Amino acid sequence: MFELNLLCPEARVDVLSEALEALEALSVSVEDADAETENEKALFGEPGMPPPKEGWQRSKMVALFAKKDQAEEAALLLAAQDFFEACQVLSISAVPDQDWVRLTQSQFAPVEITPEFWIVPTWHELPAQARKFIRLDPGLAFGTGTHPTTRMCLRWIATHDVKAQRVLDYGCGSGILAIGAAKFGAAEIDAVDIDEAAVNATDLNAKANEVLLNVGLPELAKGTYQTVLANILATPLKVLAPLLCSHVQAGGNLVLAGILERQEEELTQAYAPFLSLSVADREDGWILMTAHRSHAA
Repeated sequence: MFELNLLCPEARVDVLSEALEALEALSVSVEDADAETENEKALFGEPGMPPPKEGWQRSKMVALFAKKDQAEEAALLLAAQDFFEACQVLSISAVPDQDWVRLTQSQFAPVEITPEFWIVPTWHELPAQARKFIRLDPGLAFGTGTHPTTRMCLRWIATHDVKAQRVLDYGCGSGILAIGAAKFGAAEIDAVDIDEAAVNATDLNAKANEVLLNVGLPELAKGTYQTVLANILATPLKVLAPLLCSHVQAGGNLVLAGILERQEEELTQAYAPFLSLSVADREDGWILMTAHRSHAA
């Protein structure tokens, strides 16, 4: 394989990406051309949301082609276009043959939730200290245990008694939280998501981990639960406040994640008419917020 390296301003990233895809590039990536220099700029976004910008003011684009002549032809065709103004071809180079599957797998190691509870890809052996584990490989649905929000939710499950409980995982993604609840003894678990790909992923992951879940679209969730889990993002969590709180039974717990530290107050206010939220955990700028409904409520 061969890679075509281009330099372009941010305003050209989108049109160049589309052109490279039309020229049958196998993949297109965008990097900061000033990375690892004093001019490096960080772009931060929330998981599952569009990036704040398409690229950097000085963006390096790397397009992968199967053959050298394809990369050379793409460079010639792009250079002739009006939109290539202010852009330049940096190089065309061969990409060393590698075992891409093995390389990708090496980037995903087992994730420790607690010393005895781990998320382990299927190609890894179990850590010796793992007493409970979830087998989960990276996939299309969000939630593989590598993000702080997922880890905090799983830590909460591991350190609170959910045994024999009825549990709701709202916005289940990969199903990792629902599977975690099952591993810790929850009796009846509903896992729901608006995305059918997530529903399918959850169903497959549950079977792979030999746990029984009720999986479906949001209308599957009915009645009240002793634990309601929702690892989404702050904006949908605010919109869902009345619904999620209505599913928490007396004596039950609400566990919310996908919230940045700076969003604590707006979540607290959004849920104040229903339940009193407080911060239960923090990691890398993210927070876990929980609430308990008293038996008197």
